[in-house]
Amino acid sequence: MPTNSTLSLPPMGCGTWAWGNRLLWGYDESMDAGLQEVFQLCVSNGVTLFDTGDSYGTGKLNGQSEKLLGRFANEYAGLNCDRICLATKLAAYPWRLTRGAMVKACKASAKRLGRNVDLAQMHWSTANYFPWQERALLDGLADLYEAGLVKGVGLSNYGSKRLKWVFERFRDCGVPISTLQVQYSLLSTYPVTELGIKEVCDELGIKLIAYSPLALGLLTGKYSNDNLPKGLRGVLFRQLIPGIKQLLEVVREMAASRDKTPSQIAINWCIC
Repeated sequence: MPTNSTLSLPPMGCGTWAWGNRLLWGYDESMDAGLQEVFQLCVSNGVTLFDTGDSYGTGKLNGQSEKLLGRFANEYAGLNCDRICLATKLAAYPWRLTRGAMVKACKASAKRLGRNVDLAQMHWSTANYFPWQERALLDGLADLYEAGLVKGVGLSNYGSKRLKWVFERFRDCGVPISTLQVQYSLLSTYPVTELGIKEVCDELGIKLIAYSPLALGLLTGKYSNDNLPKGLRGVLFRQLIPGIKQLLEVVREMAASRDKTPSQIAINWCIC
């Protein structure tokens, strides 16, 4: 029987995709001290959920996000230190073919974190191109919970129909699905408005996590075609910004009227 303790999920968390990713986010190791300050600021203000992935980081920095997150968590001794929740997503790499591979992957993440993973999530579904692999990896995810290696398990990038299928599969072996993570923001409403994800999660008792609530930074309001981030995000933003000017203007107006920032408006919209 699992000996899992309760999984504590606050209303707001912090994603760490950028912590180690050079290709999209332009990370370099000189940023580490600043990232640690961000971590400390979050936890001290009650933002105690941190989401990472074993694929986060690029090149030799693969796993860097988990390494940094683990170091920051283990060095922090301030307010809310006992409430820190570390969630990671385990990639469905083509060479991960067995349930044992999923368990091994989570143990490797725990080693990088320097502590057990609190919430282990399947990073994406392979149902459309390799369903046999998905079944094996899901079994491995259930094994992690049943062995007490994690406090909870979740899914990422799943639609309503597949979520229900996995829920029933896990229910039969007594493993609850704690969370579902989908891309959701003012610029990405499809999972909720078209797929009905929120209603399904509410029905099944699953916590919905919105990733990229700031749309890679677009909704911060600080970027324009005259002020673009470096690298691939700059190329993408140059294409997207002209079509979202009206939305950004509305968000800025709302922020100004409430003495808030555009980021606060966008994140609060997601939470609400």
